Amino acid sequence: MSEYIAQVEHICKSFSGVPALTDVHFNLKAGEVHALLGENGAGKSTLVKIMSGVYTKDSGSMTIFGNSVETLTPKRAQELGIAIIHQELNLCQHLTVAENMFLGREIHKYGFLSRRETNQAAAEILNNLQIDLDPETLVSTLQVSKQQMVEIAKALSTNARILIMDEPTSALTAKEIDDLFTIIRKLRDDGCGIIYISHRLDELQYIVDRVTVLRDGKYIKTMDFCDTTQNEIISLMVGRAIEDKFPRVSCEVGDVVFEVKGLNAGRMVRDINIKLREGEIVGIAGLMGAGRTETTRAIFGIDPKESGEIFIKGEPITVNKPMDAIKQGLVLVPEDRKKDGLCTKLSMRSNIGLPNLDILNVFTFVENNKEKDMANNVVTNLKVRLSSIEADAASMSGGNQQKLVVGKWLARDAKVILFDEPTRGIDVAAKIEIYNIMNKLKQEGIGVLFVSSEMPEIIGFSDRIIVMCDGRITGELTREQATQDKIMELATRFEKKDIRGGEQKEMRA
Repeated sequence: MSEYIAQVEHICKSFSGVPALTDVHFNLKAGEVHALLGENGAGKSTLVKIMSGVYTKDSGSMTIFGNSVETLTPKRAQELGIAIIHQELNLCQHLTVAENMFLGREIHKYGFLSRRETNQAAAEILNNLQIDLDPETLVSTLQVSKQQMVEIAKALSTNARILIMDEPTSALTAKEIDDLFTIIRKLRDDGCGIIYISHRLDELQYIVDRVTVLRDGKYIKTMDFCDTTQNEIISLMVGRAIEDKFPRVSCEVGDVVFEVKGLNAGRMVRDINIKLREGEIVGIAGLMGAGRTETTRAIFGIDPKESGEIFIKGEPITVNKPMDAIKQGLVLVPEDRKKDGLCTKLSMRSNIGLPNLDILNVFTFVENNKEKDMANNVVTNLKVRLSSIEADAASMSGGNQQKLVVGKWLARDAKVILFDEPTRGIDVAAKIEIYNIMNKLKQEGIGVLFVSSEMPEIIGFSDRIIVMCDGRITGELTREQATQDKIMELATRFEKKDIRGGEQKEMRA
């Protein structure tokens, strides 16, 4: 019998004639964590969706637990012991934790749905995984990080022996990542085979046994993790060596281009004062609950302000809603690009045009040629990779989607751009492209303010760092002053002593 519990050979898959996978190989052993790595668009998600029955392969062979499998459906994959946790959460918000875990596999007693036994079964699984959640809690009331834990418990409730995790830590805090790794190690020790997809290469050292790299839909190499280095993995992923993970350009710091005075907006935005000068990139650091995202939302006009003033190049502006900010050159690249930054079912061209209708309209009609030119300029200037400007935004990789969100604002000559987690969920090469875009904005005198939970990113890329805690600014550091210890000291200055459920978010070192 083969040592592999799952094996795929010569897998090919195309969408509308465009190859997504070409002659790809992959195998998985019982009791190992096998990382599947590659840039956005490398084919990782396509491969695991074939292995879990979401997609059907065009050609190639699959062997699961020693049995040849020609085609899979999600139900058949589940019956074989395969479970997948997708990057996008797939929970019913109006149901409880327990109801989500056993959706489609409800527990009945005497012909009736047994809520009590469902809750008991869910509680047992959650306790075994050391996940502190009440089975009767509505999923809609949980933070994204807790919903991710529900997804894991749901997958494991099927007694899966092959577990596929697609970016499982993207929305988790450092403490929750540690908890997840504890769960993964336990599952590995129990003989479960785990396919692990992540862009966070630093975390692989704690759990991964082997690594397979894909690039442009093709198999590149499989190796033991202990026999490779992060730099080698990155080189295999992008096809070249990456010399500088945080490319910076030096600029002369000029006049104040953007200023916030005395901003208050609810409990999480209290007395915020920020100055942003031409020729600098300012990072905002802090833990979950520090008020960073809430501050950007209040500045942009999404959330109502109680008080405060906003200035662009010394002139006061009034922002009561996002359109007020947009028309005055103040724009936001939100944390969740798919939910808040894009209409994924619309074309790239339409996504560029939507927030710019005021400058595209002529007698209430959209100038199509002008919109096309605007979209093509974004493609050229930001090096967006896509088949056509008419392609749906959903078909684009994470890095290209992020470029699209930035590009729609650059099309209207924005003066200040707020970035909230600009590199979340994108690969190393795409991150560097985003950094280069931000550097270009900096050189052009456009104000750049960005929020990040990644400690190396904040320290490596910021010219100046503002630290927040409990809705207030607790300190400011120059690039030369910034260290991990100093940032964490400021980020916990007003730390609450009674934190329920570990809700505060640690910055990832």
